[in-house]
Amino acid sequence: MWQQRIEVEAPYDFSRVLERLAQDPLSVVDFKKQQLTVPLYINDTPVAVFVRSVGTKQSPVFLVEAQHPERKEAVLARLLRIFHWDRPLAPIQNYFLQTELHEIFRQHEGTPLVLEFDLYFCLIKCIIHQQLHMKVAYQMTERFVKTFGREIDGIWFYPRPEDVAKLRYDDLKALQFSSKKAEYIIDTSQLIAEGKLDLEKLADATDEEVMETLLAIRGIGPWTVQNFLLFGLGRPNLFPKADIGLQRAVQKLLSLETKPSLAQMEALSKRWEPYLSYASLYLWRSIE
Repeated sequence: MWQQRIEVEAPYDFSRVLERLAQDPLSVVDFKKQQLTVPLYINDTPVAVFVRSVGTKQSPVFLVEAQHPERKEAVLARLLRIFHWDRPLAPIQNYFLQTELHEIFRQHEGTPLVLEFDLYFCLIKCIIHQQLHMKVAYQMTERFVKTFGREIDGIWFYPRPEDVAKLRYDDLKALQFSSKKAEYIIDTSQLIAEGKLDLEKLADATDEEVMETLLAIRGIGPWTVQNFLLFGLGRPNLFPKADIGLQRAVQKLLSLETKPSLAQMEALSKRWEPYLSYASLYLWRSIE
């Protein structure tokens, strides 16, 4: 077991990270220890990584522990991106304190944009969550992972594209997936397993190029791509203005009688560039 101490620029509130991730029944969260277990695939090797906060919001320090010392460098590189340790939150916080979002940013100070742990599963999770209430979406995702993934020492690792590609549509329909969603999940996994869709290459593409590539795939629409850009690739300037939750948050923020129109959402978004992803995140947090 190797261990690495990591110091991060303040503010950084890991308790907020744990609160949000604990909504997912697959997350292994220990609030008492302020610890999260992160299931990663590093070159197809499953690695359970323990991330524990030993600092405070204003003096953030983390201890990272895992097996596989030969994978240490790759694990740390992934964690830097996933947990937003590679860029300071203070400039973003200061920016929004000058906007109509100032109260929300004060309340949720130091909340980072935390990415999904795996690009493939981020995309599949986005497909699973399409047009579902959040609680139901988490239940369906849990059912999928616990049926087709693998458990190692009580930690669930997501299924890999080559495994999902071999499934029959009826295998997913047996878990109460709709016929179309079963097709979208398996067909997309087949494209990835066959090398026709390289998600790692999309990390170097522009938002527009990612949108063009993924929209060409059956079952993937703008909402799914925006969420992949936001929570998979960590793009900083995403504002899914058609998202119902985001509309509800803006309605609450501005004390509107009805949900804002897309035109209103577009106008607001212009004021919050170039950090729209953080505006989105903090608005979602304001109604959770």
